Amino acid sequence: MFRIWFLVVLLLFINLQADAFSLTKGAREQEEEYLHNVRKEEVKEKYEREKKNLTPSGFMTMEEYEMLSAPKDKTQEEIPIPKVEKSADMKYVPQPDYEIVRYNNPPGSPEITLGKDFWYRRQQNVQGIVSPDYRILVYPSVYYYPKNNVVSCDLFVIPLEEKGNALSKIKKANTMHRLPDPILSTEKSINDFGAFRTLTPIDFSTDGRKLLVKEKIGGRMDGIWQTNAIVYDFDKNTSYKLTEIRDAIVYYWQEYKNLNLNDIRWDIYPLGFDQNNPDRIVVSGYAYTGSAPVFLGNWSIDTKGSRSMLISLTPKDVLISMNGVKMIKSGVVPPSILEIEEKQAKHEDKLDEKAKKEEYEKKVKELETEYKNTIKEMDKEHKYLMEDYKIRDKVEGSTSTNDSLEKTQELIDQAHQKRAEKEAKAKAKQDAKEQKRLEKERKKLEKLQQEQDAASQSSGTQPSGSNTSQPSN
Repeated sequence: MFRIWFLVVLLLFINLQADAFSLTKGAREQEEEYLHNVRKEEVKEKYEREKKNLTPSGFMTMEEYEMLSAPKDKTQEEIPIPKVEKSADMKYVPQPDYEIVRYNNPPGSPEITLGKDFWYRRQQNVQGIVSPDYRILVYPSVYYYPKNNVVSCDLFVIPLEEKGNALSKIKKANTMHRLPDPILSTEKSINDFGAFRTLTPIDFSTDGRKLLVKEKIGGRMDGIWQTNAIVYDFDKNTSYKLTEIRDAIVYYWQEYKNLNLNDIRWDIYPLGFDQNNPDRIVVSGYAYTGSAPVFLGNWSIDTKGSRSMLISLTPKDVLISMNGVKMIKSGVVPPSILEIEEKQAKHEDKLDEKAKKEEYEKKVKELETEYKNTIKEMDKEHKYLMEDYKIRDKVEGSTSTNDSLEKTQELIDQAHQKRAEKEAKAKAKQDAKEQKRLEKERKKLEKLQQEQDAASQSSGTQPSGSNTSQPSN
């Protein structure tokens, strides 16, 4: 009796093991099916998110948001040409017209002009000078320190854009594109109450590699104390203060005229680069001893601050080169031209909108194609994996030996080979179809070319591909 019950229990146990094995095989396939659907859903969510983010929206991850909100380099931003804005109810607003003129005309005339709001804003960028090759613009930036009533100055460089005409290059110059460090700076000390120190560009050299600058030092109560001439060399990124020219003027008037300039108020007036000798700077000297300034002569000095020379003791004209340029207002644009420009601008806006729409649709199409190809490839791989699982389920044999594993691998390899052969056959068929289409297109073009040549010959003209050039006598 006990033996019978033991056999019954053993048979029940074997049946339960068989059912568990069958459930394990089905669970494995179900799990793979579930994972496949999860992966497809992830791909779909990624596609929809990328599609929405073509126009930035709130449907983005924190990482994507941080990338979009990261600070951008303003020096790389493109600056449009500024325009005078007008209200929607206004038909015409005068638009200023501009022209390019010589900066140092007449020689030595450039000065810094501060606006009324400078003392409230405490900083002002003054119009600068453009190099002869329209490569850079140099401008002074003036600062006011109200606590001690002190003014100081820096000289900055803005590289100009390479594309566009000369006028558009100057119009697009913006302080966002300036080099971070000034090429020249005055003393920033605020110990001297009421002192001012400014830097005024005078002119570029003929080749645009050197810049003449005058530094004015003085007080707001008693005027200018001293003017210094400075030359900045862009090739060596260094500056030379032409102090020797002041020493030469003092020495000459003391030695030959028995006049000590240190006992009176006098100053120099930098004019520019000598037209006949581009490596020399010309300055004029003036003494302020009465109602009218006394002329102390025209002098020249090397750009590195050596070899001072007296040119003349009479205020005759000296040939000074004028190399740098600036932009000034020359009037207003006529209304008729503005109307034409507005029509052109509207037409260009429509073209831009159309190009943006086409670009957007193109990107959407690319994302959609990429998504469909990804899903197709995933479905294909999943199908092959399910076929492999079915092969394993059909294999008979014990899992405790290697015969079922070897047979399973053999059947899987055979299935893979059949798939590869089938895919290769389909690809060859597709390639042959494409080759046939290309050949048909080629024959069609040849026929069209023959018809054009025949029409040209019948009209007595040369074919489009013939050489009609004749050697010159």
